[in-house]
Amino acid sequence: MMTVSCCSLMVVALTLMSWVADDTMTKENGMTVINTTQLGKDVQGFLGTTPVKIYIQKNKVVKIEALKNQETPKYFLKVKKNLLDKWNGVKVKDAKKMKVDAVTGATYSSKAVIENVQLGLDYYSKH
Repeated sequence: MMTVSCCSLMVVALTLMSWVADDTMTKENGMTVINTTQLGKDVQGFLGTTPVKIYIQKNKVVKIEALKNQETPKYFLKVKKNLLDKWNGVKVKDAKKMKVDAVTGATYSSKAVIENVQLGLDYYSKH
């Protein structure tokens, strides 16, 4: 009887887990959007994680948007202005191969964003 109950409990748990929304890949305005909050949860910038949303349409990166983070606003602004658009208009397969330089003055944040973008593009390619 105990074996049946444990098996039943496991089936219920697995079913409930499958119902939990996975917001890593969503659709928005005809674009696929990759959110790296979970993918890059171990990727650290200067003060914490630096998740991004990658907007993809017809296998090309449309834009990359920085999500809420704990980085110093003054320095992260350099990342937003000088890094996020580097992948815009690039085919995903080419964007995955890009060697993008970190932004001077925001090196840790830049490297973390670059790693998040790579994680997101890899995820998109596999799904």
